[in-house]
Amino acid sequence: MSEPLVIVGNGMAAARLVDELAKAALGRYAIAVIGDEPRLAYNRVLLSSVLAGETASHDIELRPATWWRDRGVTLKYGCRATEIDVGRRELKIAGEESIAFSRLVLTTGSSALRLSVPGADLAGVHTFRDTRDVDLLLTLAAQKKRVVVVGGGLLGLEAAYGLAKAGAVVTLVHLMDRLMERQLDAPAAELLKSLVERKGIEILLNANTASIHGETRVEGVELVDGRRIDADAVIFAAGIRPNIALAKEAGITVNRGIVVDDHLQTSAAGVFAIGECAEHRGTCYGLVEPAYEQARVLAQHLAGATASYGGSVVATNLKVSGVSVFSAGDFIGAEGSETIVLTDINHGTYKKLVISEGRLTGAVLIGDVGDALWYLELIRNRQPTARIRADMMFGRSLAIRSEAA
Repeated sequence: MSEPLVIVGNGMAAARLVDELAKAALGRYAIAVIGDEPRLAYNRVLLSSVLAGETASHDIELRPATWWRDRGVTLKYGCRATEIDVGRRELKIAGEESIAFSRLVLTTGSSALRLSVPGADLAGVHTFRDTRDVDLLLTLAAQKKRVVVVGGGLLGLEAAYGLAKAGAVVTLVHLMDRLMERQLDAPAAELLKSLVERKGIEILLNANTASIHGETRVEGVELVDGRRIDADAVIFAAGIRPNIALAKEAGITVNRGIVVDDHLQTSAAGVFAIGECAEHRGTCYGLVEPAYEQARVLAQHLAGATASYGGSVVATNLKVSGVSVFSAGDFIGAEGSETIVLTDINHGTYKKLVISEGRLTGAVLIGDVGDALWYLELIRNRQPTARIRADMMFGRSLAIRSEAA
């Protein structure tokens, strides 16, 4: 008889885990997926494309309902898990009876941070995190509203681009001195800023939000330095916080995220966590690829195979505000490393490779990211690069030809 396996959360991590389990242990588990969003799992990375009108909302669904059904999955979306009873091996669902489990996997994701500033509770203050947020923002854009986006990381840039393309007048304010400071060095961030500004988005750096003005709804944003920006709406996109409440209330060990070991198991036997909600070796990964790697390892473990997760080489490979951006590994360059840089401002491209002890350890690409996955492979595999060093900057095909010569 199949073991009951319950997955809490119906996002990208959950969908990948079901896919991996179907390959590694089809029929071993009776899988139930419980998700509080009222729709099938979708590609969250493409939310800005929906906002920009480049993609329809239904087109970002990861799998059709038949795919889940064909894998024997009981799919309950629009349902909120309220309590984990570790001792009784039961999950309680709002308004319904409990569901029993042998194994439980938490893929509860993250929530958007809301800054604690005066006026943050006014009407017109929103976040950018799911399809429900996108519907609200589309309404704003259609009305040609003036919108201030707070946050110059990936989320903020995506929100700003989508809103601007949909018709809103957008100002992006960012606390730091450069955009995407966690993924880009200063020259790359400066180039990205100029490319984004060409799309009609005003960008203010070193801009610390002090308060949001308005009587009953948003009328403007005031910065710490006294500047004021007129606005009809404010979008908080200044980071995410792992959703750990369900685990914490069950007595499962949490820190910033739900603490897991190399088998992705929490402090409770038979209870696992992957994706944005999980904290592994002190790190919470707010990106999709680590979640997929974790799903693959967990599926192997649940199938009875020997598998462990040692962490991920963090990489970003996305279109940010319509601009192709890639970064991976130690892109700043540790002491003793060397860097190779190629810049073409006129064509909007920037390449930086970081080499240490004869191996590629980091890379940043803006504009031309055609060889991004090759660079990532070199970083992850720690492949010696001495024979291709002279041509590596110009791409895989030339480097391979040179190596073979």
